[in-house]
Amino acid sequence: MGESDLGLAAAVSIALGGMIGGGIYAVLGVVAQITMAATWAAFVLAGVVALCAGYSYNALNSLRDAHGGSVSFVQCHLGNTTLAGMVGWTLLFGYIGSMAMYAFAFAEFAIALGLPDGVVGLPMRPVVSVLAVAAFVGLNLLGAGSTGAVENVLVALKLSILVAFGILGLVYAYGFSATPVDLGLDRLTSADPIVAAAISFVAFQGWQLLFYDQESIEDPAETIRKAVYISIPVAVAVYVLVGIVTVTLVPDALTSTPHVALKDAAATMLSPYGLASLGAALLSMSALFSTGSAINATLFSAAHFAKGMLTDDLLPDHIGDAEADGVPERTVVLIGAVTAAFAAVGSLNAITSFASLSFIIIFGAMSALALRQRDSDAVHPVPPAVGAVGALGFFPLMLQNLWTREPGTFYMVVVIACAVIAVEVLYFEREYLEREVARIEATVPESVDSD
Repeated sequence: MGESDLGLAAAVSIALGGMIGGGIYAVLGVVAQITMAATWAAFVLAGVVALCAGYSYNALNSLRDAHGGSVSFVQCHLGNTTLAGMVGWTLLFGYIGSMAMYAFAFAEFAIALGLPDGVVGLPMRPVVSVLAVAAFVGLNLLGAGSTGAVENVLVALKLSILVAFGILGLVYAYGFSATPVDLGLDRLTSADPIVAAAISFVAFQGWQLLFYDQESIEDPAETIRKAVYISIPVAVAVYVLVGIVTVTLVPDALTSTPHVALKDAAATMLSPYGLASLGAALLSMSALFSTGSAINATLFSAAHFAKGMLTDDLLPDHIGDAEADGVPERTVVLIGAVTAAFAAVGSLNAITSFASLSFIIIFGAMSALALRQRDSDAVHPVPPAVGAVGALGFFPLMLQNLWTREPGTFYMVVVIACAVIAVEVLYFEREYLEREVARIEATVPESVDSD
């Protein structure tokens, strides 16, 4: 073990850092709009499916020489480079969607802190989102990073803020408010919590980043296994606490200003102490810090992931130099540019849905892949089956929700997905297509002469 190897505490911090903070600030309003008082149930359900997917990742990681995450699992267990590449591309777009979601939330809370909604007729939300992404692209180009110790401190700070938010909210609900805590049990018989769980799925994707950095983790297979099983339940607990408090204290804000409802909840819970404005400001600053750090960490991880794909010839060479020290600059800039475009033109619902769909596909596929290995002693069939069936159920329900409630978002997601799949097929089957084009061209003159 080297001195720089990360232990269990750092691994848990990395996993939680990818989930806690940016995710809850960005997705809570979207989820609560669908299922309101049963928001907690949506987070629990999504967490269960994510935990089963985590089991599947751990099981696949312990079999043969498949260390490296989803792409490596497909290459090792299926031997299909094209399918592995398409999995990698889907993950990369999921990361881009996640960063766009964080950038959207970053701008919303920046405006809540006092930035104007618009300047000379130009809406500020897209401008701030783009500037935030550009700033973190610049930081990554300068080589800014964080050590395991720093990550521990940052995640501890995020957790402390959200747990304090939840505790103070419960104190207000039971000590100052006449409104009882509503758990929305009557909604559990509807499909709303399941739809909301599907949309919230992007908030549970951070743990799988551990599988792409195994060379820097002490006893990686065992440490990552424990970190996954610790981090996901902790994230679920925090999301449930924050969700219950926010829905109880500010249900109207979740309807009128869903993207920044946490700010209104913080103001409400501190109002008996005359600190409403301070509470709103502190929560907004916490949101800026959390979503900003989430953009930075995800960009760093996505760029390293893309470099690995470049090395394996799963991305075009002009996207970046696989031999570069650190992450290729072109790769960082390109990922940042696509993220900025998503954040500028997309709605938060569209961005969140697109990112969640990407991770639903990948987590479901990895669960199905683990289920194929059920004859191995390392794989119990139940968790992978739950993960695969859960993802299979989430996918059509989310599409139906988009089609019913936001047809514009539905068409946007479909167009983006079709474009991505078309580009993937053109890239990975390019040699076959080139041969077919050459064959057709060779037969054309013969056909013309015969006429």
